[in-house]
Amino acid sequence: MGSITGRMTPEMFFIDRQDRRSLQMQLATSIISMILDTRAQPGTRLPSSRKLAEHLGLSRLTVTLVYQDLVAQGYLEALPRSGVRVSTSVPQRRIGPAQTPVTGDRPIDWGEWLPRDLSARRQIRKPRDWRSYRYPFIYGQVDPGLFDHAAWRDCARRALSVREFTGLADDQLAQDDPLLLDYIRKNTLPRRGISARPEEILITLGAQNALWIAVQLLARPDRCAVIEEPGFPDFAAALDYARMPIRYMPTDARGLDPAQLPEDVGLVMATPSHNIPEGTTLPVDRRRALLDLANARDFLIVEDDYEYEMSFLEAPSPALKSLDGSGRVIYVGSFSKSLFPGLRIGYMVAPEPFIREARSLRAMMLRHAPGHMQRVTGYFLALGHYDAHVVRQREAFRRRREVLVAALQDTDFTIAGAARHGGSSLWVAGPQNLDSRALGHRLAEHSVLIEEGHPFFARPPEPCPLFRMGFSAIPEGRIAEGVQIMQGVLREMTGARA
Repeated sequence: MGSITGRMTPEMFFIDRQDRRSLQMQLATSIISMILDTRAQPGTRLPSSRKLAEHLGLSRLTVTLVYQDLVAQGYLEALPRSGVRVSTSVPQRRIGPAQTPVTGDRPIDWGEWLPRDLSARRQIRKPRDWRSYRYPFIYGQVDPGLFDHAAWRDCARRALSVREFTGLADDQLAQDDPLLLDYIRKNTLPRRGISARPEEILITLGAQNALWIAVQLLARPDRCAVIEEPGFPDFAAALDYARMPIRYMPTDARGLDPAQLPEDVGLVMATPSHNIPEGTTLPVDRRRALLDLANARDFLIVEDDYEYEMSFLEAPSPALKSLDGSGRVIYVGSFSKSLFPGLRIGYMVAPEPFIREARSLRAMMLRHAPGHMQRVTGYFLALGHYDAHVVRQREAFRRRREVLVAALQDTDFTIAGAARHGGSSLWVAGPQNLDSRALGHRLAEHSVLIEEGHPFFARPPEPCPLFRMGFSAIPEGRIAEGVQIMQGVLREMTGARA
C-alpha cells in the first residue's frame, strides 16, 4: 500500500460489531494501523468526527474522544479551527520491505531440523470458539458470571499505582513477588497440611510450567517414570521429550496402586487428590505406602494437587506432600483453574536444593512470571476475594453437578468416575460399542461439546466409549436440555447401526 497524503476518507475505516473490544478501542486501533501501515504523511487530514461517526454508525462523542486520546499520544494533532491531521511526531513508522530479499536454492528440510513433531502428541482439544456452543460440557473453562470483576479491577488498580510501579517494573532477577509468595506460604499451603520456607517455593507460569521444569530436572534414562492410565496426556509428552522411559499404570477404584510399581521406577507423576480424568482420590493407606516405597527404592514423586479447592461434598484429603517427611515429593499447585485459565499463575514446593535448580532453569526460559500479574493475584488473595470466589464456585458447582447427575440417570450413559469431594467434571461412559470421538462430532452439530476419552489413554480401548463432561462453564439451566440432546443423538447412532 502506498503512502497517503492529503486526506483520509471515512471509507478507509471499519468497525467489527462481532469484536468483543469496545467500539472506542476498535476505532483507536483502526486509526493507528491506518497511519502506520500506510506510512501516512504528516499533515494528512482525517475525516471530521461527524462524517466518520455517520459512516461507522457511532456517536460523534465516541469519535471525538478517540481523536483527543490520539492527539495526547502524539499520533494526531488538532488543527487551529477544526479537525485533526497526522502528527509530525508519530511514535514510529513501518519500514518498507527490502527490494531484493536474499534467497537460496536449497530448501529447508524442517523434518530434519524438527524431527519430533510435537504437534502430533496426545492433546485434549477444545474449539477456540467454544463459547459459541450452547451446551459446552468442557473442563477447565470459566463462567464469567461467577467472577468478581470489580474486585479484580480494584486489585489491578492497586498493582498499577505509582507507589507499586518501581518495584514491578524492575528486573526481579529471577525472584518472585513477596506478597504472593507470603500468602501461598502462610495460607494456601497450610490448608493442604504443608509447611514450607520461602526458599522452598517457586512461582511458575501455571502448573504446566512447573511440571515441565520438574521433568527436565529429574528425568533419567536409566530409570522409568510411572504415570496413571488413564491420566493427563501432558505428563507423558513432557517425559517423552526428556527421553525418560515411561510405564503406564492402570488405576483401579482407589487410584494408583503402589504395590504394582516396577522395580526400576525413578519418578512417579500422580494426581492423588483428583485423578485426571476419573476423579479418583488416592486413600491415605496408599499414600503412605507410596511414600514408604519412595524411601525404600529411592525414587521421587511429582504431586499435581489439581482442583482440591472444589471440595463441596466433603473436605479434601491432606496433600501427599503433607505426609512427606523425607522431601521426596515435588508439590505442584495452581490458581489458573480456580480463578481463570488465562491467569497462568502456579507454584511448586520442594526442598531448597531442588527449588534453587528449578529457579535457575526457569531463569533460562523466562526469568520469572510477569510481576504485575503476580502482584494482582497477591492482592486478590490477601484481601479475601479469592476465598469468597471459591465459596461461590463451590455452591454453583454443587448445584450443577446435582443437575447433571440427575439428568444422566434417565439416559443410556453411566457415570464411570467422579471426584469424591466434588470437582467440576464427571467421567462418563456410553454403551460399549460407542466411540466417544464419533459421538463428539455428532454432538457438535447440535451445539453440544464433550471431551472424548481417547487423549487420556496411551492405549485407548477401541472403540472408546468414555468421555469427560465438565460443568464449570455451562449455565445450570442448560445442563438437562444438553443431556437430552446427547441421549437423542446416541439413540440415532445406535439405531443406525442396528
